[in-house]
Amino acid sequence: MRYIDAFTHFFSKPFFDALVQTPAGQKDIGKRVRGIPALYDIDDRLRIVDLYPDYTQVLSIGMPATDRLWGPDQSPQFTSMGNDGLAEICAKYPDRFVGWAASLPMNAPDAAVKEAERAIKDGANAIQLHTNVNGAPLDEERFWPIYEVIEKSGRPILLHPIRTRDMADYKTETNSKYEINSVIGWPFETGAALARLVFSGIIDTYPNLKVITHHLGGIIPYFEGRVGHSWDQMGARTSDEDYSLVLKRLKKRPFDYFKGFYGDTALAGARAPTICGISFFTPDHVLFASDCPFDKEKGTMYIRLTIEVMESLDLPPTDMAKICHGNAIRMFGLKG
Repeated sequence: MRYIDAFTHFFSKPFFDALVQTPAGQKDIGKRVRGIPALYDIDDRLRIVDLYPDYTQVLSIGMPATDRLWGPDQSPQFTSMGNDGLAEICAKYPDRFVGWAASLPMNAPDAAVKEAERAIKDGANAIQLHTNVNGAPLDEERFWPIYEVIEKSGRPILLHPIRTRDMADYKTETNSKYEINSVIGWPFETGAALARLVFSGIIDTYPNLKVITHHLGGIIPYFEGRVGHSWDQMGARTSDEDYSLVLKRLKKRPFDYFKGFYGDTALAGARAPTICGISFFTPDHVLFASDCPFDKEKGTMYIRLTIEVMESLDLPPTDMAKICHGNAIRMFGLKG
């Protein structure tokens, strides 16, 4: 089976050198990325890719998001540097890296529009967004022109969760503890971001947006019943806002919007949630991905385990082909 890994992360050397000089690059996830050579050492990354037959990757910049690294005066410059680095790597090694997703300086929305236009013109196969912009929701009015550019391009959004330690788990605390913010906070973040895209009217305004959620939709597939029936009753729990007006404004049942999103298989090699996510999104809306190289083997483990999970599912050959490479070829505009 051919595998196109739709969501993997890499930093070009100039971008990585700039990242580690920032305050965020010195702590938390910045600490983690410095310990994974396959994130920035192209020779190590090529070694990993070559371990697997008929296997290629789509690259995107890893965490932290550029709006966490630099202020709006610098983020456009460094985001462009990171995007150009990915484009150069894909051009140099097209047999291993078949495409790339552009990041945007979302804390400078006007510059983000220009960078989206530039990157798409330069061959970006997707646009990577995070589930919040340094704590701000994705449905703020200043971000809407970005969705217009992406929709017109026909390229998909790769939606990456982000929830930092300063987003506390409890109101009585100032920071999240025990890495709860990432381990189980990120799946919640994905669900919250999708809900904001739906209920704000962004998806109705830009109905051709294609959103691929990292980690197979976060919490959404596993709470299918609540997503459906609870939001059918939106407003029943709320007295200070009339949410029935939101339901009347939407063009579809809320549940149907969530079924229209996409997910990838980057679930750290967990079989049961993979089955759940494919059942929810259907094989037409799932793409193979591993989240390489964020595993304890520093790059090899998630690829191996995710392939093993896929091969254990006994899917019809047509569905297997869609998930493993067909959907990526179609959505990213890749060669067949």
